[in-house]
Amino acid sequence: MPSSLQDEYIKKESLYGAKNYSPLSVVLNKGEGAYLWDVDGNKYLDMVSAYSAVSHGHSHPKLIEVIHEQSKKLSITSRAFYTEPFADFLEKLSNLSGFESVLTMNTGAEAVETAIKAARRWGYFSKGIPEDKAEIIVADGNFHGRTTTIVSFSTDDAYKKGFGPFTPGFDAANFCGSCECDSIEKCLSINTFEKKINENTCAILVEPIQGEAGIRVPREGWLKELRALCTEKNILLILDEIQSGLGRTGKLFAYEHENIKPDGLILGKALGGALLPISAFLSSKEIMNHFKPGSHGSTFGGNPLASKVASKALDLLFEEKLIENSKTMGDYFLSKLKDIDSKIIKEVRGKGLWIGMELNNAEVSAKNLCMMLLNEGLLCKETHETVIRFAPPLMIGKKDIDWALNKITKVITSIK
Repeated sequence: MPSSLQDEYIKKESLYGAKNYSPLSVVLNKGEGAYLWDVDGNKYLDMVSAYSAVSHGHSHPKLIEVIHEQSKKLSITSRAFYTEPFADFLEKLSNLSGFESVLTMNTGAEAVETAIKAARRWGYFSKGIPEDKAEIIVADGNFHGRTTTIVSFSTDDAYKKGFGPFTPGFDAANFCGSCECDSIEKCLSINTFEKKINENTCAILVEPIQGEAGIRVPREGWLKELRALCTEKNILLILDEIQSGLGRTGKLFAYEHENIKPDGLILGKALGGALLPISAFLSSKEIMNHFKPGSHGSTFGGNPLASKVASKALDLLFEEKLIENSKTMGDYFLSKLKDIDSKIIKEVRGKGLWIGMELNNAEVSAKNLCMMLLNEGLLCKETHETVIRFAPPLMIGKKDIDWALNKITKVITSIK
């Protein structure tokens, strides 16, 4: 239970803040590595990682050093001028990803909006779609952000109610896993995407693994089939890897598990090293060159401070072998979670250090289970009432994973 000190902060936030979140009852004030501490000094193992933003661990000393040094030199200029940190960051991200062109923003939702604008311009100026007729196909269960345009194509009523009228130009097909096919050759999901395509379709926009929907992992070969479909129909494949990218699934990008390459890639969260918001849309020059001065921009997008931190964050993924650790620790964590024998567990799924445990909803709610784990010193977060997400920082070690497994097993087996 929260102490009187924690109660004070919880009441203050509840009094003055909008009630658009339902946080767990703990007030945090310090983070280091894979751990967080509350205002009373209690220590917790972080299994949320700010929804995949904290891949490098909290307060990474090398990133702190970069932000300290760059903030003394130059933090923001707007894009009215060239800067050395931004130029170096663009070069590094382009070379690392293999995409020719990068457009930076601040948040993931802004990068998704950028991808939508890029896809539409390509549709009008390259494909010849009549003005204001471009359509983008998305997947059911999607989560790409919370702007009015993005919630317009959500299939979850909770994200949409009371925010209309909605932006037209989007249609939803079945994400792989929501259909009941028995092989990729008979995949009903691919069929639903194909049936949605018409002469005005400019792109398909999907998450390679759906995070907010409960770590829904598509059948092996699904992305490859989607890539082939887009190539055949002359439409863009755009992947939202805001959560799944930058090592989270045990590869630099989740699409690498399928040996494909999309036409556009959306990054965010971990790109800022858990210190600053920075996001990016990556694509080819043919697609990106449809942007002209005045057509799109951001005052803070690509600022020198965030660019410098992001450059170092990219370096650390390789210098500290965080991608390899995500695969090794993720495979181990997933297998051990699957070994837990309990009637309350319906399924455990995931890739790398991005795992969802779905519960049989008649037994216990995911939020109640998260509260029980909180009392054991483990910070987790539920999604859609029945799924608990486990997404620790990518630098986590086996000792901490074993400690977490012990606590998870203890709590789950205590429920009769």
